[in-house]
Amino acid sequence: MPRYELALILKTMQRPETAAALRRTVETLMERGAVVRSLENLGQRLLPYKITKHNERHSTGAYFLVDFYAAPDIVSGLLNHLHRDVDVVRPTVLKKDTQLPSSNCCGPQQ
Repeated sequence: MPRYELALILKTMQRPETAAALRRTVETLMERGAVVRSLENLGQRLLPYKITKHNERHSTGAYFLVDFYAAPDIVSGLLNHLHRDVDVVRPTVLKKDTQLPSSNCCGPQQ
């Protein structure tokens, strides 16, 4: 299974509501067969621009990174599910490289 990273922006909420939204997201991942490696809280930040989602205008959000392994065919369904969640402002899934490319900074060796 490939490794993915979910960059998640949640709307500004109190701590229990934020925890419930994160739990919902992680449970959705695991129900679809994903293996969650880590969850990282990047904190509360101003959004780069105002985002309107679910008839609400957001200027701040809570940023989270979820690192997980999953089958490639579940990613589109997961994004569809997250776009419908009223607490999620912006979900983005990125595929992570399994290995770092070994490149020479100085060109080919002679």
